[in-house]
Formats: sequence, structure tokens, C-alpha cells
Amino acid sequence: MASHIPYWNYKDSVCSFLQTIFPQVIMWRSLRLVSALGLCATAFSQSSTVDSYASTESPIAKAGVLANIGSSGAKSSGAYPGVVIASPSTTNPDYLYTWVRDSSLVFKMLIDQYTSGQDTTLRAHIDNFITAEANIQQVTNPSGNVSTGGLGEPKFNINETAFTGAWGRPQRDGPALRSTAMITYATWLIANMNETYVTDSLWPIIKLDLDYVMNNWNETTFDLWEEVDSSSFFTSAVQHRALRQGSALATAIGQSSVVSGYNTQANNILCFLQSYWNPSPGFMTANTGGGRSGKDANTVLTSIHVFDVEAGCDAVTFQPCSDIALSNLKVYVDSFREIYDINTGIRADQAVATGRYPEDVYQGGNPWYLASFAVAEQLYDALIVWSNQGSLTVTDVSFPFFQQFDTSIVPGTYSSSTPTYSNLTTAIKNFADGFVAMAAKYTPSDGGLAEQYTRSDGTPTSAIDLTWSYASALTAFNARAGKTSASWGAAGLPVSLACSTSKALTVPVVFNVNATTVLGQNIYLTGSVGALNDWSTTNAILMSSADYPIWSTAVTLPANTQIQYKYIIVDNGDVTWESDPNNEFTTPMSGITTLNDVWR
Repeated sequence: MASHIPYWNYKDSVCSFLQTIFPQVIMWRSLRLVSALGLCATAFSQSSTVDSYASTESPIAKAGVLANIGSSGAKSSGAYPGVVIASPSTTNPDYLYTWVRDSSLVFKMLIDQYTSGQDTTLRAHIDNFITAEANIQQVTNPSGNVSTGGLGEPKFNINETAFTGAWGRPQRDGPALRSTAMITYATWLIANMNETYVTDSLWPIIKLDLDYVMNNWNETTFDLWEEVDSSSFFTSAVQHRALRQGSALATAIGQSSVVSGYNTQANNILCFLQSYWNPSPGFMTANTGGGRSGKDANTVLTSIHVFDVEAGCDAVTFQPCSDIALSNLKVYVDSFREIYDINTGIRADQAVATGRYPEDVYQGGNPWYLASFAVAEQLYDALIVWSNQGSLTVTDVSFPFFQQFDTSIVPGTYSSSTPTYSNLTTAIKNFADGFVAMAAKYTPSDGGLAEQYTRSDGTPTSAIDLTWSYASALTAFNARAGKTSASWGAAGLPVSLACSTSKALTVPVVFNVNATTVLGQNIYLTGSVGALNDWSTTNAILMSSADYPIWSTAVTLPANTQIQYKYIIVDNGDVTWESDPNNEFTTPMSGITTLNDVWR
């Protein structure tokens, strides 16, 4: 269940404490207290500014998101229902396309709002998104088709056709993020007595993405900025989350044959994730290639998109309040303090404008709204967990982060009843608000959020009305209000002593059968191996009727293996088997196999 945890009462904060005792202190300490009270006044002023901005910008951002969703969105003319346009901008840059990553992140936010009861009007949009993405999965594109790598294609035309121009492909975060959004919806549907729809309609879509992740996570990928082809921390982390959630969903709906494979590769990814850590000066290297410093918003975005309120400050899964995530945040933020003109004169313990990475030159290499919101969101998430725990812990790794706010801090655990805890959490809340205030300062009067704001004077620039910018504002505002998403199972996961980046050899097989049916009947596939669900009729694989009377599905099977299989008709629970004998073939060592059968 999603939760809402109110923040501490400011009456108990350090500022209130100082205001209470100030008249009683002796004169020689007054200068320090006056300075502290001045900072408190600044904090209250900034908090009031952010309160006002969140209140006015939230409905604008929500409207901005919905305007960019076809077919009814005010700024998404030509987009098919459920298709998310990145931006209505068509020149410098042309973003009138739909990206799997952006769309999935946007709809994860909308699904969270719907399933938590925050906005119960979104059901039609969510169902349209699922239909659109199911269609897009099947579109042959420059990365391949649904069974040969096409799921890694990053962007499509807004009428659900393939974009065939040169691009950084594949981008393997898309299937993971799409499956996570749909699994969140599926879990809510199961809890609300709609398991049949999940099993029959959602699971085949989700499974395609999860199988792609399971079989391709250890291949190189272009990063989320579409520039570096290597291994990417963000991609690895969201792939790990997807397989964990996929395994849990499969177990819940009886699709047990995939659980072992998902769990095995999730364990391998989690082990691999630890290799991105750079202990000196203490940050996650965003990509294994690219020739840059590795300091990148990629890592902050990772922290907020793998946040699990039940996982505490777990470092293994890079939770927002973990010592390595806080250390990484400081290194990332500090890398922008000296490179943007609009950051000139800002103190080292205050928020600054941040961008993708310090070496960035795209569109002038500017701050991004979504980067500013992401830093704030990570800190708000951390505050939620500390409040839940009733304490925070300073380690040698996170010491530089906390020292920004208390120069006398020493490693240790501080209970919520201590002045140190109150002092730190109040300062960190103010620090987080500073990043929202930075975005607010450079948001135009109409509330529109572009992709970037210029490094020289903060003028909005690059793509206008960026959907991801609006979504990032909404998730940051929710985190500031103490709202969290449902847990995904990140707590207490063990890390293997040795990572395996290899997997059993498998090959894709496309099954086609010509079968005439009547309304209400569906064709399923089952067979002799786990990937074909071991002759199960209840867990058989639903085939697509998109090219009726040809029913099709693609399955990844073990290589060089004798396989037996049959098609079945299911009609309101009644099962009709194909006549004997069993169909039989042996999978090759490599390559794609296509089987064209006729129902008998």
C-alpha cells in the first residue's frame, strides 16, 4: 500500500528551539545565535516559497502531462491513444516522438496516483497506455522485431510506427521501466479482485519485457541520455527492480516457470550493480564507458526510481538515505557549483542548479528542471525514511554529506529525540527545498516547464513543455508531502560473493498456428519444457490474434534441446487439445526459428 507520512512539526525544530531559548542565553554566545536565527528566517522564507510554488505548479504540471498524451491531449495532436509525446517541440530539438523510457516513467507516476487514490480519474489513460505499448512491442524496427531485439528500440513515431533514422540504439532501460509501471498496475488489480485480466491481458505484455531484460541485461546499452554505449548504472538498477517485481507477480498469478530465471538474473544484476561504486571520492560511476568523469544525474535518478520505503537506508539497492547515495549526491551536486554562472556566489551548503553531467554540451550544456527536482526528491525520500525509523546514521562514507550541515558532526546514530537529529533534518529539508526553489526561480509565469534553463541567466531553453519535466515536478512534490509508492521488495536482499554475467544458451522461437475460432475462444501454447509451462493448461501461453486466423507468440527456449508442444483452445475455462501426436522439433544452437503450423 502507498503511504503518507507527515513531516515533523516545525514547532519542535531547531529554529523554534533557538527562538525559545534566545532571550536566556548569555551575551558572548549571542552572535552565533543571531546568525543561526537569521538562517532560520531564511529557511522559513524559502519553505513558504516552495509551499506556494508546489501549490500553484502542481495542477499546471498535471495538466502539462495530460496535454502530452494522445489522442485527446491538447498538445498531442496526431498521437494515438495512450501514446506519450516527449514534447510538442518540432524544431531544435524535434521531440515529437514517443520514447519508451519517458512514457513508462510518466505512466508509473500516473499509475501511482491512480492506485493510491490520489487521482481516480486516470483509468482510461492507463488502459490506453497499455494498449499503445502492447502495439509498440510488436512493431518491427531498426533494433529488430519482438523476438529479435526490437524491444530495445528507444523511440517511435507518435502513430505507433517505427522511427527508422539514425539513433543511439538499443536502449535497454525501456522494457524494464515499462514492465515496472504495468506490474504496479497489475498488483493493484489483483488486490481489487481482477486477477483474470492481469493473467490474460497484462501478463503476456509484461512477460515479453521481463524476458528481454532477463536475456539481455548483460549486453551493452546506450544510456538514458542516448550518448554512451556501455553498461549504465541507471539501466542496471531498473532492470534489477523489474525482475524482482516480475518474479513476485509471476508467483502471485501462478506463472511459476519463469520465477527461477528471473530470480537468478536479478541476483546477478544486484551483484554487478555494486561494481559501479567509486570509493574515492565516493560516487557511483554512471557508465562504464564514455570517457567522462562519471558524475551524472543518471545516479540520482536511479536512487529515486528504485526507492522502496520499506528498505530503509539499504546501500545494496542504493536507497536514497543510504550512505553511498548521500555521498554520491554531494559529489554530483558539487560538480556543478563552479560551472554555471547562475550558481555564482551560492554557499557550499546551499542548493545550486544542476544538469545531466558537468561535461555536457548538448543545447549549450545547461541545468535541467528534472535534475533539480530529482535531487530534491532523493532528499525528501531520505527524510521520510529517517522519520519512519526515528533515527539517522552518519557513517564514514556519508560524513562529508552531513558535515555540510553540521561541521562538528561525528559518525554515529542519532535518535529523533536528539538536537543533532532535529538540526540535521531541518537543514536537509531546507537544502532539498532549495533545489525546488531553484527550479521555481526559473519557471516562467505560466508554469510551463521546458527541458532546460540556461546556465547564464536561467532562461527556459531547449524543448518546451517536456513531459518528463512535468512528471518529475509532480513526483518531487509528492515526496515533499511524504507520499510514497508501494514497496517492491528491496529490503534485505543478499549480494552474491561472485557475480555471473553469463546465462544458459537460449534461442528465440516464433510459433504461428492457423486456427479458426469463435468469439470468446483463445489459442494457447503449452509444451514439454519450463518455458512452455510443462504441459500446463492453466498457465499455458496466450497467443496473439493480431493476424487472425494466424495466432502467434515468441518464446525463448533452451538451445539444442528436443521440444514437444501442442496448441489448445480455451473457451470459458473449457480446454480443447489439438489432436495427437505432439508437435516436435529440436532447437538450434543459435539463430531464430519460426514454426508455421495448422490446427488439427
